[in-house]
Amino acid sequence: MYASNPWGGPMEIVNGGDTTEDERSRNLTTEWDRASVMHQYQHHGALDETQQSWLLGPPEEKKKKKYVDLGCVVCSRKLLKWTMWLFALAFLVIALPVIIAKTIPKHKPHEPPPDEYTAVLHKALMFFNAQKSGRLPSNNGVSWRGNSGLQDGSALTDVKGGLVGGYYDSGENVKYHFPMSFAMTMLSWSVIEYEAKYRAIGEYDHVRDLIKWGTDYLLLTFNNTATKVEKIYSQVGGGLVNSTTPDDNYCWERPEDMDYARPVQSTYSGPDLAGEMAAAFAAASIVFRDNIAYSAKLVKGAATVFAFARDFAKRTTYSKGNPYIEYYYNSTGYYDEYMWGSAWLYYATGNTSYISLATNPGIPKNAKAFLMTPKLSVLSWDNKLPAAMLLLTRLRIFLNPGYPYEDMLQMYQNVTGLTMCSYLQNFHVFNWTQAGLIELNVNGQANPDLQYVVNAAFLASLYADYLNASAIPGWNCGPTFISTDVLRQFATSQIDYILGSNPLNMSYVVGNGKNYPKRVHHRAASIPHDKNKYSCTGGWKWRDSANPNPNTITGAMVGGPDHSDKFKDLRNNYTYTEPTMAGNAGLVAALVSLTSSGGYGIDKNTIFSAVPPLYPVTPPPPPPWKP
Repeated sequence: MYASNPWGGPMEIVNGGDTTEDERSRNLTTEWDRASVMHQYQHHGALDETQQSWLLGPPEEKKKKKYVDLGCVVCSRKLLKWTMWLFALAFLVIALPVIIAKTIPKHKPHEPPPDEYTAVLHKALMFFNAQKSGRLPSNNGVSWRGNSGLQDGSALTDVKGGLVGGYYDSGENVKYHFPMSFAMTMLSWSVIEYEAKYRAIGEYDHVRDLIKWGTDYLLLTFNNTATKVEKIYSQVGGGLVNSTTPDDNYCWERPEDMDYARPVQSTYSGPDLAGEMAAAFAAASIVFRDNIAYSAKLVKGAATVFAFARDFAKRTTYSKGNPYIEYYYNSTGYYDEYMWGSAWLYYATGNTSYISLATNPGIPKNAKAFLMTPKLSVLSWDNKLPAAMLLLTRLRIFLNPGYPYEDMLQMYQNVTGLTMCSYLQNFHVFNWTQAGLIELNVNGQANPDLQYVVNAAFLASLYADYLNASAIPGWNCGPTFISTDVLRQFATSQIDYILGSNPLNMSYVVGNGKNYPKRVHHRAASIPHDKNKYSCTGGWKWRDSANPNPNTITGAMVGGPDHSDKFKDLRNNYTYTEPTMAGNAGLVAALVSLTSSGGYGIDKNTIFSAVPPLYPVTPPPPPPWKP
């Protein structure tokens, strides 16, 4: 009866084979009822809600996507949420560990302790603090020293404020301007070559202060605002030999207590003094290149005093005929200062007139530079030849200016090499003590003087650094090739001897180790720092006392042992126990060249800062050919 589907299409019973009769009956009834309702819908219109619910079941709810308006971009809220979660995860995994790692204090590896050379260098520089004259800074660091020499030069009418400041030379209270200038040049040279080392060991500002203390004072000794001067003050204080008049030699008083006359010496002809002062100013101007005004003032002062030195009418040594100077710091010539001063002025200014003078054949000829006399191979406050030739050799090694300077520069380098050969024991140029100290005796001195030894050590170490910096493994002493290591060994052996590697296990630098001179020939160190003032002769009891000095003059290098490696710690024997400015300047230079605490090697370029690019001059054509 109901063979056909009233909605159209066949009527099928799903899973007919598995359905019971009752189930088929129920299904059929359901289909019929729905058909009846549809029939009514077709005839009567819309169904009520109950009928729709029964026929169609609950309506399917379609979820709407939610969006977020970010202003310039509209994105899905779900996507935004996932993105934010990813960023949060990335922060936790990557950024947070990095932030924590950076905020946690880092445990840097401990730096190696400073080597012995650095430790002694700190002390050697303190010696200059103990030698200061004038009104001392609050941070001078030497408790038993105070203001002194405040009336020096007060009677002079052409120097406002007098000649206050500078340094006392040694154990006496005399300010010798010639060796003081040399000491400032040596300190400046060491800073120019080894600035990085001074910075690394924390002494750069200190050594600059020491240099400026000296150059500030030396600028007072002539009219530094003029371009031409007729006079230079060459010394403050002093005394006559075997005099019983109260003076710096006869009296034994602290600098703070000086109550005797301190005469000022003037020179109207002194190419040696003026040449050394020019070197000191020029070298210091490179040290203070960051202080443009002060550097320019030093350069101007150097040019002024060097013009004084070159004045043909003023070519008599500064010490000649002056009993206050000649016996103590007599100068034997001035052509070495011409070479030395002009070399430094060239580096400070780049003015080729100075390098032309330094390489003029007449200068080394008059200085006897090429005769290879042993004593002229010894650098001292009096003889600058070996240092000047090494300084000019530097120009050839690193800049190689060529013609017209090459021939003379090559000669200077050849002589420099021979000087270094003379320092080596196997060539037997100088005598040596049995324990290995070179005896660089000058002027017939009976005992070796350590001030010359440290200068030689500095030159040797510096030349080795020049060669190493230019990848040159060594040089020839005749047919024998010598490596730079041999030169370095010479320098270290001499400094090591001075610091205690000797038969007495004695350090000749005060305050280094436990065994060092305790009775240094030094007025201020030997008199107790008390409230008592000792008169000119009242201080003799401290001079003649067998007791150790009550004040330790830290860093002072004394004269040293005799030729038998023996030493007498006697205050009244200055040959053994007196320190000097020039000696300590050489010691500082040698120590900084050898220390490894601040690295190795030299600063190749700073010294050439003012030197313009070099374009070798074309040599003149050969003479016409003649048959």
